[in-house]
Amino acid sequence: MLRFALLLGIFVSSAAVSDIRDEQFSIASILSSPFPTEIVAAPDTPGLAFVLNDRGVRNIWYAGGPGDSARQITAFTDDDGINVSDLKFTADGKRLVFIRGGSPNAAGELPNPASLTRGGEHAVYVIAVDGGEARKLDNGSGPSVHPSGGQIAYVNERTVWSIALDDPEAKPEALFQARGSIGSLAWSPDGSRLLFRSNRGTHSYIGVWTPDDGQGEIVWLSPSVDRDLSPTWSPDGRQLAFLRLPSPASDHFPFEPIREDLPWSIRVADPDTGTSVEVWRADKGHGSVHRGIEGGQQLFWSADDRLLFFWEKNGWNQLYSVAAKGGQPKHLTPGEFEIEYAALTSDRRSLVYASNQDDIHRRHLWQVDTGGGQPRELTSGDGIEWAPAPLADGGIAFLRSGATTPARAAVISRKGKIQGLATDTLPAGFPDDLVTPIAVEITATDGKQAPAQLFLPEGLEPGEKVPVAIFLHGGSRRQMLLGWHMRGYYHNAYSLSQYFASRGIIALALNYRSGIGYGMAFREALDYGATGNSEFRDVIGAGLFLRNHPNVDQDKITIWGGSYGGYLTAHALAQASEMFSAGVDIHGVHDWNDGIRIFVPGYNKNDFPEESAIADRSSPFHYIDGWRSPVLLIHGDDDRNVFFSQTTRLARKLREREVRVEQLVFPDEVHGFLLHRNWLKAYERTAEFLIGEMEN
Repeated sequence: MLRFALLLGIFVSSAAVSDIRDEQFSIASILSSPFPTEIVAAPDTPGLAFVLNDRGVRNIWYAGGPGDSARQITAFTDDDGINVSDLKFTADGKRLVFIRGGSPNAAGELPNPASLTRGGEHAVYVIAVDGGEARKLDNGSGPSVHPSGGQIAYVNERTVWSIALDDPEAKPEALFQARGSIGSLAWSPDGSRLLFRSNRGTHSYIGVWTPDDGQGEIVWLSPSVDRDLSPTWSPDGRQLAFLRLPSPASDHFPFEPIREDLPWSIRVADPDTGTSVEVWRADKGHGSVHRGIEGGQQLFWSADDRLLFFWEKNGWNQLYSVAAKGGQPKHLTPGEFEIEYAALTSDRRSLVYASNQDDIHRRHLWQVDTGGGQPRELTSGDGIEWAPAPLADGGIAFLRSGATTPARAAVISRKGKIQGLATDTLPAGFPDDLVTPIAVEITATDGKQAPAQLFLPEGLEPGEKVPVAIFLHGGSRRQMLLGWHMRGYYHNAYSLSQYFASRGIIALALNYRSGIGYGMAFREALDYGATGNSEFRDVIGAGLFLRNHPNVDQDKITIWGGSYGGYLTAHALAQASEMFSAGVDIHGVHDWNDGIRIFVPGYNKNDFPEESAIADRSSPFHYIDGWRSPVLLIHGDDDRNVFFSQTTRLARKLREREVRVEQLVFPDEVHGFLLHRNWLKAYERTAEFLIGEMEN
């Protein structure tokens, strides 16, 4: 058996490479499950649609509702790195509008990881749900379908355009231009007006465009120095509500914990006059900083004229409501848990959401009436459910996974019956001998606790000593779960942990402080990141936990991670090479004062002399002289989240110190790899490298 061969050390690195690619439980096979990236419901019919990424080939699938088997309606065939996203149904449910491609980088270049000679794409398409060919309408993004279903509005180069859907020969018509980055387009319920958001960096506005005989008129809603976002129409279209966040403090250092600030508020506006009134304001202290939920919409207007929003008043991001005319808020979901992925039902009288209530390492679906009452649990058990999309007939489409079952789409009927969708898409060679991870608690070097998931190989004998591969997630606002993840990036990472376990290697996924899922105090950890790197204490705690585990070979503890996880991997190798024998650093940050500039382009370390000095000491470069362990560096050079120069500089410094460095570079690839074949190469090289070091 391969595991015994590994333990006895009888095969060399070149043989391990062959095994990685050719064995029945291969990295290719564990990465072969199609991944659903979003799911949406038709507004007035029980139809639903979702995107399925099948080894890099992205297509839209459609089902007519509960009881109807899903079918693929687009016919894209290549692993070309071109995303399919932002699905929108027309009112009659007969057509879908969607975006193909991605946004440009700071140089104006579209993502093109396949180096296609025609270049990248960022365009609006439409397709009929009963079949036919997807038709490109124009370049652009952010579509909003008119209530009539006959046209859409969308954004292209700071201009909002409209185009008819019924006429294949229709030409785009410019509606208006506005400064800033335009988004959040939404037609009023009667289709007479279009709201939008204009993000101008330090501040943002909500505008309403109304057509007339000329170019139309824009009314700005109580413009201020603050950041207005998440606009939503009232059901009758006579008012709209939005969130107002105070303008950012100039003395806030980027990537520092912020537990309190000037309170945010909710305003209700008159689109005719542009005037608005404040109907609610957060209290000082806990909850004064707005924390958006995963999964999109942040503010809802119910049928009973209540505004539903998310607030961390009790230290956990939960659901509240307040009357649209103002008053005291009502706490709809009390308890110590987080809420994500929320959506109003079609009658606007209840809200469905994902939560880790009573199961903090997973997500389940819940429903609560907008006027209050006891929340109802819709799903339970040892699976993970997220992204609810309520259907017009009372059913709910959603996505789900499990410890040994990868992500897939499903629908639950009004009677609670769950039906899987596209169930025949899992390849025949997908492994079935998977392990179920267990939840463990890590004690950090400062005594604090950090959750983790431990993957133990099958058949591990008492006292048997095996190698370890620790995974560190990115973000840092992420949480690894007891099953396949909701995000494609971490769905893949979970797969690699399963692969390591199949090779007789213990895998551990650490949820270090500053991640999500465990409340505000854990997320806004004191001295985390650039303000002290306190989360590294959790990493050392994980190493000590494994050193004391009876099945761990103390000399073969390896570590790997991406983005923020790459940053912590670099710290582990620079500060504790005696503990971590090798590592894989995937697009990690190594110099905070340089890395911050990608998110805050105007950042100048000289403006923050004390803070930037701490940021230097919180960076892996500060400890580079202690780095001894070999490392594999992986990066794409069109990364929009981490400068590619972070890796080029690290490689230079390590070579100067005669540390063994291997590299895998993807020309034109972005941060979260768009090409499946790049994920495959990255993970095969990661396994090859770490297993090879375990053999030494």
